[in-house]
Amino acid sequence: MSIFAALAEPHRRQILDLLRDGERPAGELVERLDLSQPGVSKHLKVLREAGLVTVREDGKRRLYALRPGPLADVDQWLEPYRVFWSRTLDTLERHLEENPDHRAVAQAARRLMMRSAGSRTGRHKV
Repeated sequence: MSIFAALAEPHRRQILDLLRDGERPAGELVERLDLSQPGVSKHLKVLREAGLVTVREDGKRRLYALRPGPLADVDQWLEPYRVFWSRTLDTLERHLEENPDHRAVAQAARRLMMRSAGSRTGRHKV
């Protein structure tokens, strides 16, 4: 299964979100996701096959960890879209700044963008 197909399923994205903070046992993932153990196991299998997680045995437990390397491929694929959005947001900002009736909207949008994790590059000014 491709990385993109693996990421398409919301529960698998939730698993990856949980693994961002570090290695977790499968049982903890079951508890946190409110899914059945077989359901979590199926999602973990897909994530392993896509190369997004690793598993290691620790006694009777299986510990899962995020493999961030494959996500670099996703990040690289998204880069042209970041450029697109940056240009689009710059155009919106100019429009809002040039129209006095829309300045409040521009200020609210700027605050929203500052709080969001929107840009890795910090180029968004709106």
